Amino acid sequence: MSKVLIQNGTIVNEGRSFKGDLLVDGEVISEIYEGMAPRGIYDEVVDASGCFVLPGVIDDHVHFREPGLTRKADIESESRAAAYGGVTSYFEMPNTVPQTTTLEAWQEKRKLGAQKSHVNYSFFYGATNDNVDSFAQLDVHHVPGIKLFMGSSTGNMLVDKMESLQRVFSTAQQLDLPVMTHCEDTDIINRNMAEAKAKYGEDPAVEHHPEIRSVEACYESSKLAVELAKQFGTRLHIAHVTTAKELELFDNQEENLPKENLQKENLQNTDSVNLPQITGEAVIAHLVFSDADYATKKALIKCNPAIKTLADRDALRRALNDGRIATIGTDHAPHELKDKQGGCAKAASGMPMVQFSLVSMLQLVDEGVLTIERMVELMAHQPAQLFQVSQRGFLRKGYQADIVIVRPQSPWKVTKEVIQSKCQWSPMEGHEYQWQVEQTFCNGHLIYNKGAFDADYRGEELNFRS
Repeated sequence: MSKVLIQNGTIVNEGRSFKGDLLVDGEVISEIYEGMAPRGIYDEVVDASGCFVLPGVIDDHVHFREPGLTRKADIESESRAAAYGGVTSYFEMPNTVPQTTTLEAWQEKRKLGAQKSHVNYSFFYGATNDNVDSFAQLDVHHVPGIKLFMGSSTGNMLVDKMESLQRVFSTAQQLDLPVMTHCEDTDIINRNMAEAKAKYGEDPAVEHHPEIRSVEACYESSKLAVELAKQFGTRLHIAHVTTAKELELFDNQEENLPKENLQKENLQNTDSVNLPQITGEAVIAHLVFSDADYATKKALIKCNPAIKTLADRDALRRALNDGRIATIGTDHAPHELKDKQGGCAKAASGMPMVQFSLVSMLQLVDEGVLTIERMVELMAHQPAQLFQVSQRGFLRKGYQADIVIVRPQSPWKVTKEVIQSKCQWSPMEGHEYQWQVEQTFCNGHLIYNKGAFDADYRGEELNFRS
């Protein structure tokens, strides 16, 4: 096994930043030094002078479109984009074709991940009104949790019967599986859409999207999810929180992942009983954009739930620091550009963001929205803790060497040529970032190196609760 010394960088880990060196031995981190490593013989020395050395990002929310929707994206292309962006692990969502709502479909995705994913992978299992009995057959050590669409038009994945919702929450609790919810009330959305069409025509302009996918629609659904989680004692993670009002649902929760949890020597020993029961995720689009951006970005930033007001965006940004938001994901959801034309009724919802999530958050660090240490907690440490990912998410001796090296004050512009997602567009096109991802190590393997990419490398399946 090769020994790689990463030296002279600023290591950011577990609430601290310090100058130091890091030694990788094969797939794992073997030593972390504050200051210089002792003299030795190394197979490779990486000079990280002027750079920051971070744990690889764990994105808890992506749609990579395979199988069945590969004209938009596939596991190979989107995991490549992830590596370019410093994302070394992802949890993929079940609304593919076929949907990941049977054991057979879930096992097939796992095979696709092993064959095609350039970084570490896992796949949520999707709930329906009638598949709860199959949860018990899942390998709980290889599934991040149950994905529940409480408001959706994605095939039969809308779970809208109270009896079914109760069974999902109850069964997940019994299996110690977290439930991750998409919370929008379908009846409210349908009513709002009918009113918007009556006012504005059959395809209302995208500026009306947050009126249709409204604050009320988000809040009422999220409120119900919280009530069900409390009723059954289920661990609940609410995906893509978008409104200041929803944040009230987290106000009385214990502070997410207290600092003493961050000091545990072995993540697999984290007792799930000590994890926060109800947590929220914010995604990049809702932290970067506001409804003012519809005027220029149009349907390129149309997503569900909708991007809302500047006040909502700023409330989400504040919540990154006070514990009400526990993780940052992307809801990476590529579409062909032709499907992004039109307004609220016709344009597809979703955007590709996995390549630009880390640099977007580093921009918010520069703007003073949060510290780089807090960013690392939200994008690496806390996703690992909440979902009990084994041996990842931290720079720790004995942990898998998932590492990203980023350089500040290194401006570059997003052009079509740099976009790795198969759809070949991004709402960030034309934007200038000041940080660059220089190198990405996945399991100790240098998969991305200053524009060079090792297309032959494959990541590993993530382990949970083991």
